[in-house]
Amino acid sequence: QVQLVESGGGLVQAGGSLRLSCAASRSIFSFNAMGWYRQAPGKQRELVAAITSGSFTNYADSAKGRFTISRDNARNTVYLQMASLKPEDTAVYYCNAKTIFPGPMDYWGKGTLVTVSS
Repeated sequence: QVQLVESGGGLVQAGGSLRLSCAASRSIFSFNAMGWYRQAPGKQRELVAAITSGSFTNYADSAKGRFTISRDNARNTVYLQMASLKPEDTAVYYCNAKTIFPGPMDYWGKGTLVTVSS
């Protein structure tokens, strides 16, 4: 069973920065992609950023230029560095890992809350 454990959330003022971490219970090389999603109250969960096993990255328009996703293969950890935070970034942030063999599978962490005050 795969476990993904997020950390690094908290309360920050607008314009501030936070770094989220997602520690996996097994080698992150085993995942085709890992990513960060977020869900604000009353809204659907949405992709924030993703990184493939080959380190290709993809960002939501709202995250481009402000957020950076990275991975540390030795630590089995994926990070989301967030800067210039806005109140609309307030959400629970979830770590996700995807595999495609032997079949498509999504793994999720329990989430970490990010609150950005104005």
